[in-house]
Amino acid sequence: MKIKWSHEALERLIEIEEYISKDSPARAIEFVDQLIVHAELLSGKPRMGRIVPELAAPEIRELLFRQYRIVYRLKANCIEILTVFEGHRLLRADVFGVE
Repeated sequence: MKIKWSHEALERLIEIEEYISKDSPARAIEFVDQLIVHAELLSGKPRMGRIVPELAAPEIRELLFRQYRIVYRLKANCIEILTVFEGHRLLRADVFGVE
């Protein structure tokens, strides 16, 4: 199944890379690359992530990678990565129109 990254998710990847690059630019690139590779596992197993606890919507799931949450939506013909953020934060239900 094809994976599409939303504008929001791509912006979050840039922010993560910029933050890590303050200490190590090479490590920042490596980390973001690893995160992307981890998300690509979904193409073969789209339901491997859990349903996001804050939303309880079966089509919106998350895959964990180290301390980050990769939130995605299952669609008929693709997987849409909605956002990526630190795991200690909660996802607001109104962000994606799910309550």
